[in-house]
Amino acid sequence: MEFNDVYDANGQRTGKVHRRGTPWKPGEYGLVVCVWVYDGNGKVLLTRRAKGKSFAGTWENSGGAAQAGETSLQAIRRELFEETGIAAEESEFELLCSDKDNHTLYDFYCLHRQVAIEDIKLLPGETDDVQWATFAQVHELIRKKKICYIIAGQFLRQEPMLKLKQIAQERK
Repeated sequence: MEFNDVYDANGQRTGKVHRRGTPWKPGEYGLVVCVWVYDGNGKVLLTRRAKGKSFAGTWENSGGAAQAGETSLQAIRRELFEETGIAAEESEFELLCSDKDNHTLYDFYCLHRQVAIEDIKLLPGETDDVQWATFAQVHELIRKKKICYIIAGQFLRQEPMLKLKQIAQERK
């Protein structure tokens, strides 16, 4: 059984916890974190959702719900490690933007990291494949509906910010 902190509409913890899988009350929000790992050579890391998961067989970036007691950075560090085996310090993650919908607060991060595909450790039951994809390849996956529509929308909104990070990295 997993529990998440309850936040208000302003992103402040209320001191309450929510049991995952149960309905949210009006005015309650949970925190979800996502990260775009980019290699500095024009590619982002995608994982494929395993059979049995919602949106099974579609590609996505790493992320998930923050557990009770976790900060946003603690949650993204844990999620990335669980789903890929990539270990990163909290200070390495750059916040791209934050967003909110019905009962979810989102923090979107990026992380510059070069990792060989053979060094990625997928989490059984969560992910079953991994690839580095160029922005053009991500657009093609979106066109073919091979990326979860939620992630596709996030990518399209965040692509300009990711491109700026990529350009900045190339200049270093």
